[in-house]
Amino acid sequence: MNLITNAWAQGTGPAAQQTGGLWQLVVIFVIFILFFYFVAIRPQSKRQKEHRKLIDGLAVGDEVLTQGGLLGRVVRLNEQAIALETAPGVEVSLQRQAVIAVYPKGTLKPV
Repeated sequence: MNLITNAWAQGTGPAAQQTGGLWQLVVIFVIFILFFYFVAIRPQSKRQKEHRKLIDGLAVGDEVLTQGGLLGRVVRLNEQAIALETAPGVEVSLQRQAVIAVYPKGTLKPV
């Protein structure tokens, strides 16, 4: 009595299977690239564009928050730097890129 059946090779061959597998691999790779673009690259470039717009729109009298947590009013600015008045008579010079938010006028109250 034979409990093990014979295994016979299929007639189509491995070439047809590899072609389908190659296309599946290409489709998965394209989906991965699109996913990476929409999750990582696009949001980062959008944030950079918004930050550039915020920095270019700075004006004297704006009340801002910096990366270091300083709150102050812009008293002078040039191409590279700004001068913030953090308290009456106290000015701090910072790079423009350090500004992360602009508050509505009148937000800062003297302490």
